[in-house]
Amino acid sequence: MKEEQKQNQEISEVGGSPCVRFCALEYRARELGGATFTILLVFEDANGGLYFFVHPNWRSLVQPRDLKIVSDLLVDFLERADKQPADLLTQLSSLGVGPLVTRESGERFSDYPQLLESLSQFIQL
Repeated sequence: MKEEQKQNQEISEVGGSPCVRFCALEYRARELGGATFTILLVFEDANGGLYFFVHPNWRSLVQPRDLKIVSDLLVDFLERADKQPADLLTQLSSLGVGPLVTRESGERFSDYPQLLESLSQFIQL
């Protein structure tokens, strides 16, 4: 089986249910010429559950002055995912202000080969 097919198969289901929506969030550095790094992928399964995958080196990609706020946001996302998953995914899919912003969102993760390739490096929160 080709690697891309394997990754598609792995992400077509999360938590034992089909993946129905996703969003990718990137960190935007205030310095470094406004460099951006995708650090969080969020998937919704058919039962409405959310699954979070983070770049394993996100702490080294985020500037020191933003580490606390990004860390606090990740904790907040995980807490809110249990209480209001649909609302949270809707919000995450349209973030445009702050250190974390929406890079992509949609229903077919396989339509984004660059994100699909990076997923193999991410770890589940």
